[in-house]
Amino acid sequence: MKSERLEAFTDGVVAIIITIMVLELHVPESASLAALRAAVPVLLAYVLSYVNVGLYWNNHHHLLQATEHIDGRVLWANLFLLFWLSLVPFVIRWIDAAGVVPLPVAAYGFVLGMAALGYLLMERAIIAVNGRDSTLAQALGRDRKGKLSIAAYLVATPISFLSPAVAILLYIAVIAVWLIPDRRIERKLLEEEEATN
Repeated sequence: MKSERLEAFTDGVVAIIITIMVLELHVPESASLAALRAAVPVLLAYVLSYVNVGLYWNNHHHLLQATEHIDGRVLWANLFLLFWLSLVPFVIRWIDAAGVVPLPVAAYGFVLGMAALGYLLMERAIIAVNGRDSTLAQALGRDRKGKLSIAAYLVATPISFLSPAVAILLYIAVIAVWLIPDRRIERKLLEEEEATN
């Protein structure tokens, strides 16, 4: 199978997730600075979540650009990833309703950690169908960045019960690692293109 339909489906789901996230934002109850200040935590959770979902979408695009074939395992791994990303608006609403307190912040980290696991499973499924010598396998290598992200979420989620603020800082650190452009796949695709010319 080719990956075009999978990519189009994922694009649509991600667009819906982002739309739901923004629709859940409540405007301040008045035109005062105090009302705006009360909305800051959920607005920051939205920004954090938007960037997270955007990073998954961006990396998913690169992943599929380096993919020649997919199979049922890839489809299920993609659905697993999308399931966890679709829960991001739920945990944002929970943080909005309950505040920046341990359980919702831990749930947020758990959801992001499971999405990271889903992404890793998808990478592995694509490599399995395309082979260890495939473009993607060579570009990713051991994928330390992906495994480091999962480890950070595993640490940050229980830390939420001690200090939600520290957990949130760890979630932001994971984003910072991924905001640094990861050019492994692009470099490998460019190398292969130059080799064929």
